[in-house]
Amino acid sequence: MTLTIPVIDTDSHLSEPRDLWTARVPKKYTEAVPRVMTHPDSGVAWWTLGGRWLAGEAAFSARFPGDQSGDSSPQRWEEVDPASWDAKSRLAWMDSQGIYAQVIYPNLVAFEGHAIMALEDKELKLQLIRTYNDYLVEWVSPAPERFVLVASLPFWDIEESIREMTRCRELGFRGALWAATLNRHGLPQFYDSHWDRFYAAAQDLGMSINFHVGVGSTAGDREVSQNAPKSDVGDFAYRTSIGFLSNARTIAKLITFGVCHRFPNLPFVSVESGFGYVPYLIEALDWQWSHMHGPTRMPDRLMPSEYFRRQIYTTFWFEQSTLAQLPDWADNVMFETDYPHNTCLIPGSQLAPAPNQVVAQHIERFGEELMSKVLYKNAARVYRIENVSPSGGNR
Repeated sequence: MTLTIPVIDTDSHLSEPRDLWTARVPKKYTEAVPRVMTHPDSGVAWWTLGGRWLAGEAAFSARFPGDQSGDSSPQRWEEVDPASWDAKSRLAWMDSQGIYAQVIYPNLVAFEGHAIMALEDKELKLQLIRTYNDYLVEWVSPAPERFVLVASLPFWDIEESIREMTRCRELGFRGALWAATLNRHGLPQFYDSHWDRFYAAAQDLGMSINFHVGVGSTAGDREVSQNAPKSDVGDFAYRTSIGFLSNARTIAKLITFGVCHRFPNLPFVSVESGFGYVPYLIEALDWQWSHMHGPTRMPDRLMPSEYFRRQIYTTFWFEQSTLAQLPDWADNVMFETDYPHNTCLIPGSQLAPAPNQVVAQHIERFGEELMSKVLYKNAARVYRIENVSPSGGNR
């Protein structure tokens, strides 16, 4: 079919190259930044920082298309599809799949943020975050209009987070990456009024707040993940699936603890977390709110469903059966590929269909009018994307 909707992929990742920090930070920091070393036990290259072994260099990345090795997770950088880390290769892949733009999230910075926070040198920590954000601007330079940048922030420091978010907004970023597990790092809960200045700044800047399920992990979480036997498919399926559902708590707390009420013009995005549970969650919140006489006890508040429909968005990629309810929620749902993670929408050694096949299937099922919201209009509203023609090019 001829696609007339400029598809926006609202969750994709950048596999950070090994020289991202060593080639860019001031010389006084070059020995202290994230670097790749050979792990003594596995003989495989891993990232390391502050005396900690983090993720493998090839972790979170896709294999070359068509790889038939039977393992969707590459172990060595030589096995990684260049589109995981090279912008021009990524653009070629996007073109092949009919994807006009991608929202870019980190891998190492997102999932190993705890290791950055654990460093004692405050300036070094900030330098690592700034360097990553600056690299994003460099990375998208071949076609900046094809990418949506989301700023990583030093979430442990509210003042520095506001400062970096403001700087990134001036550089063209459209959103900020935030963590729903701040309390697990010794900080106030993400819905606490302590963070109101941060949310107010984001609202004033026109930035979205993006809660990715992988952000905010602790060192303990990552240790469990890394030490799980590679063959333990059950463990992987459990941890990842429950991880998707963890954002149900995030959505519920944004609504019930008043964050949406206090910041009515601030969009919140639940990323890499799926859609299927959302109708039940919102119905349950409305039911409990009503039966506890919320409308009369707190007459200034909206119903939970009203807050959700006004300013909260979620994403999906592999779901099929749950999408029967999509027509009722089409104004708050966006499409993603999760590229290049090992269970993303990419054909090859995985069972996944290609993104263009999934898009075509859903357009046939729901029609272009509805899917134009899911594939493009909602993301364009959240991330302030303008002047895109139906064919995907700039006007």
